[in-house]
Amino acid sequence: MSIPSSQRPSREWVLLLVALAIVAAIVVPLWHSTASAETRDDFLAKWTPERVGRLLLGPEQAACYVCFAWAGLILVARRREVYRQSHAFALELLPTDEGARILPEDARPLSRKVEAIAAKSGPYVLGNMIRLGLNKYAVSKAAPDVAEVVRNQAEVESSRLVTSMGTVNYLAWAIPAIGFLGTVRGLAGGMSMAGSQEADISKFIKAATDQLGIAFDCTFVALAISLVLMYLLHAVQRAEETLIIDCQDYCQEHLLLRLYDPKPEPAEHAAPTETAW
Repeated sequence: MSIPSSQRPSREWVLLLVALAIVAAIVVPLWHSTASAETRDDFLAKWTPERVGRLLLGPEQAACYVCFAWAGLILVARRREVYRQSHAFALELLPTDEGARILPEDARPLSRKVEAIAAKSGPYVLGNMIRLGLNKYAVSKAAPDVAEVVRNQAEVESSRLVTSMGTVNYLAWAIPAIGFLGTVRGLAGGMSMAGSQEADISKFIKAATDQLGIAFDCTFVALAISLVLMYLLHAVQRAEETLIIDCQDYCQEHLLLRLYDPKPEPAEHAAPTETAW
């Protein structure tokens, strides 16, 4: 049996490393050749521990970290569930021998076998699709009806996965929103300095600059975290969609194509009889 695509190793991370190596090989020499030594030293000197602390620590940043950790834990649990669901392809829920056929009288025993495996190892998306298809075949004895049941169940499972991702979608939206709240707070603090520090211009400029720094730091951290979370969300959703596709492929190969349809051929396809003269 071929390995489902959801279980095959992905080469995207290898391609990412190659892309990073190519960009670094081009950008780093250009930066060294175009920037003076004083410019590079000034750039590195600005990132003191105090500056890094102001960038990464703050009430808005802490709220963003909480949202990111919450969403990350949900995504890890979802990814582990996809990995568990992929084990169903190795359980031999259906006969995989070449030339094997599934007769209407075989549907009930196979369905009970799938139910027993689900009761022992936990519910599987693949097992549920196979069980519903076999139950329909035991009643109707028609392969097209089974194909319709499998297709409808695949749509139900896809809709359930999309709906259950609502919390993560909200958190992915909430993180940049929290960053913009910090931006508004920093801008409001900078504007409020105009009334209290008019007598001393130097103090006003320093206080306003600090408030503007808070504003842009919150936005930077929130957008950076949001980018990472959106990629993780995309990766998990793609794994779940691929799982549903693999389940449909498995049902197509080992269930639908092996069903015995006892219905006779239509009369128009029968061989013509000779007319007596």
